[in-house]
Order: sequence, then C-alpha cells, then structure tokens
Amino acid sequence: MPVTELQTPRLLLRPWRAEDLEPYARMCADSDVMRYMPKTMTREESSHQVSGFVSHWHERGFGLWAVEEKASGAFIGRIGLMVHDDWPEGEHKTEVGWMLDSHYWGRGLATEGALASVGYGFEELGLERIISITLPENAASRRVMGKAGLTYRGSTCWRNHDVVWYAADRREWGTGGSY
Repeated sequence: MPVTELQTPRLLLRPWRAEDLEPYARMCADSDVMRYMPKTMTREESSHQVSGFVSHWHERGFGLWAVEEKASGAFIGRIGLMVHDDWPEGEHKTEVGWMLDSHYWGRGLATEGALASVGYGFEELGLERIISITLPENAASRRVMGKAGLTYRGSTCWRNHDVVWYAADRREWGTGGSY
C-alpha cells in the first residue's frame, strides 16, 4: 500500500526516504530534541526506529510521516499517527505525535502537522478517538496538543514513566474552530 502524502501550507508529510536517516539520526542524538524521550539514540537505533515507522505503514495503512519544510525542501522531523498496543487507558490506542529538529521549533510547525494528522485520522481513517502522550513537564508538546484540538484526559504510568495524555473525539473535533 502506498504511503499517503499530506500537504499543509508549510509542510510536506511524506514517505520516508533513505536520505532521511542521517538528519533523523542527528536529531535523535541531540539531547535538546530528546529531552522528553527515554534517551538519545545512536544511528543504528535511529535506523531501527525508522524501519519500525515504515513497517507500521505497511501493517496498518497509516503511520508517522517524514516531514519536509516546503520552502527549503529540508527534512525537519516526523509527525503522524502511531498505534500503541500497550496503551493502558481504554480501547483507543492511536496517538498523534511529532518530533522536530530544534532549528524549527517555535514556528507552529508541530501544530500545523498535528492538525493535518488528526484531520487525516478522523476524516480518512474514520478513527473515533486520537490520543497524545507526553511527560507532564513537556509544556511545549502540551501546548501543541491543545492547539491541535486535544484536551487533557488524565495521567497514568506507561512504559515505566508517569505521563499525561490528551485526546480528541471525532464527533467533537473541530467544533471550536481548531482547524
């Protein structure tokens, strides 16, 4: 199944390419970018993760896209939807997530990509609920979650970390003019 591409005013969410590995591995080795992730990753670990993203697309028909800034053509990170079968809070296990190179922070790009991903999940995939998960202290991601139309639903322990989670339900999403 081919990977669907999405375009926003400033972003191209597209399939992963071999040349994305080097800039992605640099991001995953950056302690600022990985501050709220379990750890920084080696090039080999980053490559393994990208392979998992590609497999998710083949197995589920959706996943995390490689993100390109349209103006420059530069690879800037990942945004999209990922199923977490081990998510403990209810039956809805599809998360919208993002990770961008720090040079692209503070421009609203994560929100732009998250909104496109949530819209795709509801409108194209027919999902009923989309969640998003982060550490409680990750204020930037929590702001993106809110701007993308997700609301705080609670806290839990997941993968040995205390996390907070937000969600949007299809029947309510966008009613507040969030997209």
